[in-house]
Amino acid sequence: ISGKELASPPTQVFRLHQLQVLEMSPERESCLRYQMDLLPQEISRLRNLTCLYLDSNNLKKIPAEIGTLSHLERLTLSNNGLSSLPPEMGALQRLQSLHLANNSLTELPAPLCQLKSLLFLDVSDNKIGTIPSSIRHLEKLEILLLLFNSLESLPEDICHLRNLCTLWLGNNHLRCLPASFGELVNLDWGYSYCSCNFDGNPLESPPPEVCSRGPEEIRDYFLSFHRS
Repeated sequence: ISGKELASPPTQVFRLHQLQVLEMSPERESCLRYQMDLLPQEISRLRNLTCLYLDSNNLKKIPAEIGTLSHLERLTLSNNGLSSLPPEMGALQRLQSLHLANNSLTELPAPLCQLKSLLFLDVSDNKIGTIPSSIRHLEKLEILLLLFNSLESLPEDICHLRNLCTLWLGNNHLRCLPASFGELVNLDWGYSYCSCNFDGNPLESPPPEVCSRGPEEIRDYFLSFHRS
């Protein structure tokens, strides 16, 4: 949808019942040139949507009707003003990619932990202070981005995400890692340091399993805390 004079999405859009991809993000050159304050409840009429792009608007909340989009596989909500998500989002059981960076979330919303099909989750640059133990239910999760939050600890349950290939934890308040952290073998310690990021944390006691794995740079990174 494009056009500088639009004040809201044209109502005709919500009559396109076969529509699969809807872009309403001013970040995208082909999309709206204004910032939405409200996602219309009529979004529920687009039952065939697989991709919905809503980055960089002024959204403060998401309507419960989002839960009716049962075919949705990709949802982008980064750069808005969201402090919570509706519980109905837990019904999006085909969702594989969810972008929530740069919002005002203070905790990882419980509905997210019901999305067992999720492969990619970005909640960077929020105010998240805790991760619920229910995160262990995201069995298929491969990429989890948690940079620039307020995390002081991680639950042991995060170590059950055995499919994790990328975990970015930089710029939080972590002083230690879970004892079983070294069991996240798919983080590829031996080859790619960028698969896991800890920079900007006051780490004091990393698990010995982590210190004994991976390339020299990884060991030096953690062992430096003991030397200091």
